[in-house]
Amino acid sequence: MCGIIGYVGDRRASPLLFSGLKKLEYRGYDSAGMATLGSGIHLKRVVGEVKELEPFLPSLPGTMGIAHTRWATHGGVSERNAHPHLDCSGKIAVVHNGIIENYEELKEMLKGHEFKSETDTEVIAHLVEENLSLGPLKAVFKAMGLMRGAFSFIVMIEGFPCLIAGKKDTPLYVGVGEGENFVASDVLAFPKGTKVIPLEDYEVAVVSKEGVAIYKDGKRVERKAMDVSFFEDFEEVEGHYMYKEIKEEPKSVLRAMNQDLSEAVRILKENEVCLVASGTSYHACLMARLLFSKVAGKKVEVYLASEFPHFLGSIPKDAVIFAVSQSGETADVLEAVKVAKRRVISLVNVPTSTLARISDHVIHLNAGPEVGVAATKSYVNQLVIFTLLAYGLAGKLKEGRELLRDLPRGIRFIFSQEEKIKRLAEKLKDEEHVFLIGRGYNHPSSLEGALKIKEISYIHAEGFAGGELKHGTLALIEEGTPCIAFVDDEEILN
Repeated sequence: MCGIIGYVGDRRASPLLFSGLKKLEYRGYDSAGMATLGSGIHLKRVVGEVKELEPFLPSLPGTMGIAHTRWATHGGVSERNAHPHLDCSGKIAVVHNGIIENYEELKEMLKGHEFKSETDTEVIAHLVEENLSLGPLKAVFKAMGLMRGAFSFIVMIEGFPCLIAGKKDTPLYVGVGEGENFVASDVLAFPKGTKVIPLEDYEVAVVSKEGVAIYKDGKRVERKAMDVSFFEDFEEVEGHYMYKEIKEEPKSVLRAMNQDLSEAVRILKENEVCLVASGTSYHACLMARLLFSKVAGKKVEVYLASEFPHFLGSIPKDAVIFAVSQSGETADVLEAVKVAKRRVISLVNVPTSTLARISDHVIHLNAGPEVGVAATKSYVNQLVIFTLLAYGLAGKLKEGRELLRDLPRGIRFIFSQEEKIKRLAEKLKDEEHVFLIGRGYNHPSSLEGALKIKEISYIHAEGFAGGELKHGTLALIEEGTPCIAFVDDEEILN
């Protein structure tokens, strides 16, 4: 996953690109680069974090440019593999997010072109160069037609006053301003007040300072820019976004509670429901299955999005797919929705996301921007909304809201124990293995806790239903192996 951004307008491009790139750094941070158009293309690439680019901004003139922050996939971490990449002439610059699966085939086809990196991205610049005699727009369409995979990219061409951007299966947005326009892989990269046009698959945007023209299959398509006040609360922080987002939970859960869920309850009540999700959202769905069963007597099935296609034959044609994704861009979830070809209700945090746009009904998490790679406040909001839906299905929505009324205070109580939690973390930080157990509602929590320990601490951790520890797993536990138990029953605890 990488972050890309482009700008064209009357202001100096490099500081604006740098500011946007800082907000995209969560998408990759092993190298970064920028190209601006002044008297020719000016290029700077660095190994390391985005901040390493800052000293070079004065040497990048011009009012149009593109930039990239990288998480290496094809090719090692090096200056020559960092983006942007150029064609043979040095007059075409490209930044790219995603994977071009057939890049080796394309390299073979581009005999006579000199490749300077190990990346898949570089083929885009050479494909555009190969077909530039057709005109910039047709050259980009020709390149896109030859590429296989999931990708988004921005092309800048010397002598052409516009950026050209295209996408397939990865998010890309055009930001519409006053006398200036942007392109980026995440709306967070745009200045506040910027309106947004999400690009759809196989669309190409020609972005000038005067406006935006969007094409599909070579034909102009009309798209309206959207207001995105959801992103206005985003603030850069000096510390860790994950810590900041955990601290936002008391306010975040109130936003989750204060919305009308009546239509979602009606849809869920009247239909057979299949919950589809990945990662943290899948754990929230496991909690939903239990809540719906115990509170409302409603049976639902839960599927890992990546495994969902294997079960498609047994799912009724009139079933509702309930897709859950914080970003609304989880590839496996989007693929599951596409192959399902059934009515879709979704629970998403990003209102401009692909999942939100292709759903028949959307429930908003209202967690606010979540930049930390590990889901925190969005997971808590998922649990809040699933609780309210369960009580709504039981005809007891008011009771559900009352049950959650003191949740913000409960979260703040956890915060009051921060020093105690730090001491526990200090004890666990050098462990090789951690096991987590829970029964009932606490089983999904044990799975989610294990996932968090793995992805944040790089410690092997596994979550289990409490009764399953004795079936095999017990053999792995030696004296001193930490086992964290999630307990919500005072009688058991005592």
